[in-house]
Amino acid sequence: MKPIFRYSHSHFSLFILSFFALSIPAKGQTDSLRQTTLNPIVITGTGTYHRAENSPVAVQVISSKEIQDAHVTSLQDALSKLSSTITSHTSGMGTFINFNGVSDDYIVILENGKRVTGDDRWNRISMENVKRIEIYSGAASALYGSDAIAGVINIITDDSKSPVSVSSNTRLLNNGRLDEDVAVDVNAGKFSSRTEYTHHQAGNWQVNHYQEFEEGDSKVLKLTGRPMSVGYHSNNISERLEWRFNDQWSVYLRGSYYDYLTDRPQSATYFTQKKTKVTSPEGYTYSYTPKQAYTYDLHHTSYNYGGGARWTPNNRIHLYLDVYSDNYSSDYAYWQTDEKEAYDETRKRTHYVNETLRGIFRLADWNKLSAGAEFVQESLNSESDNIDFETTNTYNLFAQDELKIVKGLEAVVGVRYTQNDNFGAAFTPNAGLFYHIGGFRLRASYAGGYRTPTLSQLYATDQAKTTARYTINNTALKPEKNHFFNVNAEYSNTWMSISVSGFMNKIRDMINYRTMSEDEIAASPALTALREEGWKTIRQRDNIDKATLRGISTSVKFLIPGGVTIGGGYTFTDSKAETKTLNAETQQYEVTESPVDKSVKHVGNVMAAWDHTWGKYHLNITVNGHIQGERYSSTYGYADGFSQWDLTTRHTITLKHFTLEPGVGIENIFNQRDTSPWNSNFSTITPGRSFIASLRLHY
Repeated sequence: MKPIFRYSHSHFSLFILSFFALSIPAKGQTDSLRQTTLNPIVITGTGTYHRAENSPVAVQVISSKEIQDAHVTSLQDALSKLSSTITSHTSGMGTFINFNGVSDDYIVILENGKRVTGDDRWNRISMENVKRIEIYSGAASALYGSDAIAGVINIITDDSKSPVSVSSNTRLLNNGRLDEDVAVDVNAGKFSSRTEYTHHQAGNWQVNHYQEFEEGDSKVLKLTGRPMSVGYHSNNISERLEWRFNDQWSVYLRGSYYDYLTDRPQSATYFTQKKTKVTSPEGYTYSYTPKQAYTYDLHHTSYNYGGGARWTPNNRIHLYLDVYSDNYSSDYAYWQTDEKEAYDETRKRTHYVNETLRGIFRLADWNKLSAGAEFVQESLNSESDNIDFETTNTYNLFAQDELKIVKGLEAVVGVRYTQNDNFGAAFTPNAGLFYHIGGFRLRASYAGGYRTPTLSQLYATDQAKTTARYTINNTALKPEKNHFFNVNAEYSNTWMSISVSGFMNKIRDMINYRTMSEDEIAASPALTALREEGWKTIRQRDNIDKATLRGISTSVKFLIPGGVTIGGGYTFTDSKAETKTLNAETQQYEVTESPVDKSVKHVGNVMAAWDHTWGKYHLNITVNGHIQGERYSSTYGYADGFSQWDLTTRHTITLKHFTLEPGVGIENIFNQRDTSPWNSNFSTITPGRSFIASLRLHY
């Protein structure tokens, strides 16, 4: 039988020509769609506003339309589903984000340019009024300070301008998942207010109800009541007030409260294994004892408050003052039993204060300067880590200049001076060149990163009695530093955008755990005393790691006649980590090489959407796909790759003062699940194919 279609160069050329001919935009295609999809406003890379095609540094943007079309209600879902540079993984230890091969410890999260802190920072941001998400890949310590070694994610929100605006967004999925967001906007003359309430909840679920145990040369499975994904419920309420006195002066106040509690199954049990040496041919016998799986829930709370002012005396000077405090608490909420009453134990308390005065100065038509001063105070108290109260202050001066050298050629040069109580002074520079002609843009940049050790890394001690391991503190840690190089090429016109970036990130003095040698223990009376108490392993955090990451990232978007939008991205990351490990037999330290922990070499995302309007009814149909290769774990090895495809629809009915927007869809169309036993290195913890029902109301 002859093949239906045989590849040939002429066939391929005809296909390409036909595709581009069909892709020419129809006359009358709205410019606003192009601006929000292909050429949005960005601010994160420079701290000043630019259209994306005019930005001196490359910034990836996820638009509000893409967020709504994908029916995502959390920041981590929006990032992992709609960007190929970011992956997320949830386990019993929480949710971990990986950005170009580096963990979220090296990522700064901003909301309208203000840092979000605390362990639950990913869960505290509502997606309801997000105007766009800006993703800046690269070291950004010059503008954003410590932790900005991998990049910056800035969530830009959009408030209603109507006199009164009320919106409600509800989403339901399988396994008890419910997301609810209610917002009220009021604008009365020079005064505006936004009040918002967000609720999230999910039930416990398990895909494989067994835990795997090693038994000699074989493996046995035992039932476990521990869920793959732990249920929870959370609530967040926030308020923002603003007074715009005139075109020159405005002030604002803001505050929020967040509460999160896990819903672990109190009756859940699991098995522990005991290995006993015997004289039989097998050499060992194994016994299994059922035990209660959990005795407590995790309870997180956070509240923040702050305010600021803007003064614009003329169109060449913009001054901003921002003062805010973020306070986070995490507790072990022990349940009531026959032997004891319910009680809470402090896991950690953090207190973060930021005071920033910055200005944007248009010194000439070819020169724009951003400069300012920043004070940061961080405090930590932790009963579980034996930290009574520790605090540190950081003082910063920063400046970044944007220069137009000749037509089509621009430069960006910046530096931050940091003075820290524990680590002294440091400078972090950045520099970049931007060349553009027609629809082509070329960018090249270098940035130095600087991350001071956290208070927990400096002062925490830990006792793991089940493994006889004791971790001591180390106040002699050094800051982590990096060099980040990036090259970007883009082309765009009225109907398409293509971007390719190559990067290299070299991080040194990375902090990890180092096991103490027997010579070190013998030379220290304090460590010798710990050994005599029965602690087999004694370790401390130290600057023993370094990593090199290289990669290439591509993204495309097309606006096609008939209301079709297609796009996607692919990121390849090659990572190598070097760490010092103690050889237990020789008591010598050896350098081992491996990929960076939790890094993924291949990540891709695909999106196709169709929009059409019939009078007062608008239909959107969207398909989103996330394709991911193996994920490396320094503890468990590799987790398998996986892909997830979602189909969603939105139906918008516009009335005189009211918008009704029901939605239905399918998450994980092909029912991709990881059915490995509990406590495996799961590639994904999705429960499988789920049905989505949503309803958005707007008045």
